[in-house]
Formats: sequence, structure tokens, C-alpha cells
Amino acid sequence: MTETWPWASHFVAHGLYFATATCGLPPRVTSGAMDTVLADWRRGRVEAPEFDAVIAQARERYARLVGVDASTVAIGHQVSPLVGLVADSVPDGARVLTAAGEFTSVTFPFAAQEHRGVSITEVPLEKLAASIDASTDLVAVSAVQSADGAIADLDAIAAAADRHGAKVLVDLTQAAGWLPVQAGRFAYTVCGTYKWLLSPRGTAFLTVREDVMDSLVPSQAGWYAGEKPWESIYGLPLRLAKDARRFDVSPAWFLWVGTNASLGFLERVGTEELHRHALEVEAAFATAADLRPGTSAIRSLEADELVPALMGGVDAVASVRAGRLRMSFHVNNTVAEAEHLGRLLRGYLRD
Repeated sequence: MTETWPWASHFVAHGLYFATATCGLPPRVTSGAMDTVLADWRRGRVEAPEFDAVIAQARERYARLVGVDASTVAIGHQVSPLVGLVADSVPDGARVLTAAGEFTSVTFPFAAQEHRGVSITEVPLEKLAASIDASTDLVAVSAVQSADGAIADLDAIAAAADRHGAKVLVDLTQAAGWLPVQAGRFAYTVCGTYKWLLSPRGTAFLTVREDVMDSLVPSQAGWYAGEKPWESIYGLPLRLAKDARRFDVSPAWFLWVGTNASLGFLERVGTEELHRHALEVEAAFATAADLRPGTSAIRSLEADELVPALMGGVDAVASVRAGRLRMSFHVNNTVAEAEHLGRLLRGYLRD
């Protein structure tokens, strides 16, 4: 019923798409922007410096989305190298705390520091805040868990970390775009954009709180991390940006055109409206499927063996993670299509 949720008309997916937690769909404005830049490339009309304004706008839009100043936002390609910056900068012997079953892009960079005496301990997500103590140097956790959509109690985690002097790194990849977040509360946040931010795979963001910025080593710095990038292409000395741009990596130009367009689209919809709609569509699906509505835009379910065929019959797409059906609900979905799929799968799904 796109007449009651007009934003769904901006997408051109074939069938029912409930797999944003795997890969978000591009709105028409994003597809159009990328078509244009690819056409310019084919014609030999690409001017590299022209992408600077696109990237600056994307940085500003993302900063507004997560509630920080653009000067604290850096750009990257993927989440794990951004987490790696933090992992490289923790002191020898640091003790890191994380959630059991956490997405490994958040944990592997720390585990790889074992040779320096860095240790990483897993505890159940619901016990994470209570497990923070004076021995904890850093907490690394996703705001929303990839496998099942569980939402971390970030208020409790932040409060406990503050009491014990620990830093917190939060992965916003499965949160930003549907769940309102305030990244400035945490020392670091990272976010891959190709899911809930509806962007091409290959762009990502890092936020670094000002009070910890000087403790983070810009070990991946290249020319684009310079205070004036087009004047820091050749030769020493090191001359990095004074703000979080010192952590930038050279951008994949065309992908940032798509990312900027998608962020502009999401900004038009509005964070609160995106949150409200995601939960409304999830509740519509759950009620129609005779399940209790949840509190997350991601729903993990045990599915009978007939479910793939039933979904295939109506050209419905979801994903499977940790051996369970993972449904996700976002701006491209409508209440009507969620109810339709829920009725079809009624009796074949269990929590």
C-alpha cells in the first residue's frame, strides 16, 4: 500500500524484499546518480577533485544521522579496517570485552593483537554492561546484533564504561538507518553503509570522539588524509588533517556518489519516521504470522523446511543466518506486503 507509505514507491525490487540486513536496496535517486557518474566515466569526463564535494556532503549527512559533528567523522571502505585502527592503538596487554557471537569484523581485529598481550573476552550480550569492571580497557559491540537483531543496552554499557574508565566501540552497521543513535556518546563507532543506509558496498564511516582522537594512530593514512589532500600527494613531511579526516582512506569515487544520494534520501524520510515504520512493518508481519511483535527491525526465526518454497512462490527474499531465517524490515517495505507474507508463512515459523 504505497499510498500510505509513499517512500516504498522509490524502489524497484521484483517481488518482496526483506533482506536489508544483508544488502539494502538502492532508491531510484541512488541508481540514477550512479548511472550518471558511470556514463561520465565512459565518456571520459570524470574529474577527480569534483568528488570532494560529494564526499564532504556524505560526511555531513552521516554526521547528522548519528548526531555528531562532521569533524569527528572519517571515511573508509569496510568496517574491519576501521576497527583495526582502534585495535592497533590499544595498549599492550589491553583487555577487551565483547558479546558472545558478535560479528567477527568487530572482534577479529582485536583477537589478531594477541601477540601484544591483548585479550578479548566474550560474555552474553545481556550481561555485557554488568561484566565491565576496572580491568576492562575497551568494550566492542554491535548496537544491533547481525545474527538475530538483538539490541544492545547501550545506555547501560555507556554508564558502566564511564564508571570504570573503559572506552566503548560500537558497530552501527545494523542500526544506523532505522534505529536512532547518538554516536558521540562512545569513543568510537563504525558503520558499513551497504545495509540500512542503502548504499553500494565499499563505503563505511568511523566516528572518533574528540577526547580520544589523539590516541588513535592513523596507520592507514594516505594522501587523502592530508589537511589539504591535493597538496599532500607527494613527499614528506607528514601533514595530516587536524580533525577525523586524518583517518580517511582514499575514496572509491563512484561508490560515494551512491552513498551520498542514499543518505540524502534517508534524511528526507527522517530518522524517527524510519524507526517507526520499521517496527510497524515488523509488527504487521509478526501479527499475520501469529507471532508476538518484536522490538527490532531484524527478526530471527526457526523455519520449517517448506518455508523456502513458500517464499519462492511469491518471489520473497530474506536471508539465513546462524541456521535461522532472518527477516529485516525497512523503508522499501509496506505493511500490506508484510501482512501478505506473514499470512502465507503462518504456522511454519517459530521464535
